[in-house]
Amino acid sequence: MRAPEVRSWKPHPTGPGHSVVGEVWVYEGFYSPELGNRRDILVYLPPSYPHGARRYPVLYMHDGQNLFDQATSYVGEWRVDESMEALAQESLEAIVVGIPNMGLERLGEYSPFRDPQHGGGRGDRYLRFVVETLKPFIDREFRTLPAREHTAIAGSSMGGFISLCAYYLYPQVFGRAGVMSPSFWFAEGAIYGLVESAPQAPGRLYMDVGHLEQTPFGGDARRYLEDVRRMHRLLLRKGWRPGVDYLYLEDEGGAHHEAHWARRFPGMVRFLLGQ
Repeated sequence: MRAPEVRSWKPHPTGPGHSVVGEVWVYEGFYSPELGNRRDILVYLPPSYPHGARRYPVLYMHDGQNLFDQATSYVGEWRVDESMEALAQESLEAIVVGIPNMGLERLGEYSPFRDPQHGGGRGDRYLRFVVETLKPFIDREFRTLPAREHTAIAGSSMGGFISLCAYYLYPQVFGRAGVMSPSFWFAEGAIYGLVESAPQAPGRLYMDVGHLEQTPFGGDARRYLEDVRRMHRLLLRKGWRPGVDYLYLEDEGGAHHEAHWARRFPGMVRFLLGQ
């Protein structure tokens, strides 16, 4: 495999204990001036990347340590690398940028609103980090298609929450968003007001929820489902067209777990990035 022409990128560890397949690179200790912290950045490159000058759409994903490798995941990986390798056989290729969370700072970074019990409120800085620092860096280092129609952002739980925020707060940057099992309960439903008041921009949106969802802190699965259905109704009122530019899925057996997001991931990518 040919390495990207960037000295600071290292190949992701492989071998015993690791489950990475394909070409995944790591930039260690990438600094965020917006947040004042450092984290590794993970980049998956599609199979055809070393063999020409083609440019690729980019999917930015949160909770990056859970995407590619069983060794670094919290309770299992999404198998994003395996899924993208399989999708390449369907001629669907993209660069995937994994942005690891910062552990105890995760809830703070994944919501621009404060929750009275769980914190939050740094999501505006986190999104500025992605938009103003990380994306320009990725666009310089790799052969991307930088326009909004080729730029997607996705995640699950609070990662789904902040992905929908990103679409509506930065419509000039993100033309696609994947919102899996979103935690709309956070900050007492403040996200509904954001979505309702934000201008509608054309693009593609994927949202799903499992019927067995619960928050990591416990709670009623029925309430979790109803919160997502409430957002679904709001999105329809804003003009999203099911099956055209919007795909909404309820997974009857779906729980709040990486294995379920991994199972639904290929369908999300096909809708967001397929032709």
